[in-house]
Amino acid sequence: MTLTETLHAGGFVVSEANGFRSREQGTIALSQTLVAGQVLGATAVVAGVTAAAAADASNTAGAGVITMDVAAPVAAGAKNGRYRAVCIEPAANLGTFAVFDPDGIEIGNVIVGATFNNQIKFVIADATDFVAGDAFSILVGIEPSDKNYAALDLASVAGLQNAAAILFDAVTTDGVTKQQATLIARDAEVRASDLTWPAGITAAQKAAGLAQLAALGIIAR
Repeated sequence: MTLTETLHAGGFVVSEANGFRSREQGTIALSQTLVAGQVLGATAVVAGVTAAAAADASNTAGAGVITMDVAAPVAAGAKNGRYRAVCIEPAANLGTFAVFDPDGIEIGNVIVGATFNNQIKFVIADATDFVAGDAFSILVGIEPSDKNYAALDLASVAGLQNAAAILFDAVTTDGVTKQQATLIARDAEVRASDLTWPAGITAAQKAAGLAQLAALGIIAR
């Protein structure tokens, strides 16, 4: 009889930072069957996320204001950090703003008076006409406790498509109760061959996921 031994808890870890700095307690989403070394994505639990917006001090005097949506200022795919909305096409009583996420990636454009709704949701209103370069900052605060973790899902648009952590030990959740689990969230070396990725992932997609982990200080050897 052949016995197949599964990966032990933390068996994929090559080295960690001092103490428990590499580890984080995270909430595992419903209906997950995960193994040690599983690459995880994360979605924001919107009710726990904070968002605040302010105009740049250098904006045109008397220019308009930005108003975050009251009911849902952020979506599940929002990122922690500072978003920017920058005027790129001025127009009388209008104007177009480009919106950038905290990583500097452009996530869309919005016209003055229209609603922007991608990761964050807001409206910019006109007063004195904007000029090119007028801008707003939107600070989004997402703590580890504001996230639900699940298996990396490349088809997701809610955050699970981005590698956010690695599961330390196997976890199974049902459709009713979430669970707390230990994650490798930062500053660690891991064994690349021991990581579990979504079925069908391409070499390019895996390289992108490894780069996302590397940005967290998680280096695959």
